[in-house]
Amino acid sequence: MNIINLSPSTPVPPACAATIGFFDGVHRGHRYLISHVIGSARQAGLRSAVVTFARHPRLVLHSDYRPELLSTAEEKLALLAQTGVDECAVLPFDARMASLPAREFMQSVLLQRLNVRRLVIGYDNRFGRGRAEGFADYAAYGRELGIDVEQWQPMEVGGVRVSSSVVRSLLREGEVAMAARCLGYTYTIGGTVAEGRHVGSRLGFATANLVPDEPLKLVPAGGVYAVEARIDGSREPLPAMTNIGRRPTFDNGQTTIETHIMGLSGQLYGHRLSLSFVSRLRDERKFRSAAELANQLRHDMEEAAARLAERSRRE
Repeated sequence: MNIINLSPSTPVPPACAATIGFFDGVHRGHRYLISHVIGSARQAGLRSAVVTFARHPRLVLHSDYRPELLSTAEEKLALLAQTGVDECAVLPFDARMASLPAREFMQSVLLQRLNVRRLVIGYDNRFGRGRAEGFADYAAYGRELGIDVEQWQPMEVGGVRVSSSVVRSLLREGEVAMAARCLGYTYTIGGTVAEGRHVGSRLGFATANLVPDEPLKLVPAGGVYAVEARIDGSREPLPAMTNIGRRPTFDNGQTTIETHIMGLSGQLYGHRLSLSFVSRLRDERKFRSAAELANQLRHDMEEAAARLAERSRRE
């Protein structure tokens, strides 16, 4: 996939069929749309392209807005590359671009700068100043400008219409298995291991305290999860269980992401760690004693190992 970081000096690329959006998470609905764009481009003898933004548009429009991202910028580009699309144009979304009405954006950016000749719009996508216009307007402007504009239908999984907002809602509820069905992959958070409070070690379950790379990335609901862990970018995952919460049995402090990697000894401070959330085991709750918590953690580990083994068998 060729990446076009649009700037005043960027040469105009060959004519293309494109779709536009933020594409947070690059979920199955996004891939369904992009697959159609690729097929449409080939049929017309055009390049296929995705047009997206370096930053979430609402961060520009509302400085106090904090998006709960499903993917970092790097993850999004890697996921888009997996779709097989020819090009990804990354727009430097700023106040000036935000002020462009839809027709002017289509003419000055999509047509004149990116050479878009066919534009496929997602079923719920709006662009242009204030997102005030809709597909009928885009189609009319396209006829004036010589851009063939088409609207594509949504994708449903298990009766759920897939969207980034739906995936966020599922993760906020801890429904990581259903979120994975909508995404097409297990939701993953990456970061660096930092020293924690050593509570897990005192209970016989040494844990790695993850500090996420992207503070704006969504952290699933509090609770205990079966996860697949990768250290320093390793290809093979390690079975693990993760607790997201505030340690109510001890101090009810700040939310942490603590992971016990099964069969692993030694410290991981400073190492890179990524966690892929496979299944939610239970809510976080307060126990009457450290011994009661340790007993529950043994049960959790057995259950996590069983669910991860079942996943491995299915694959």
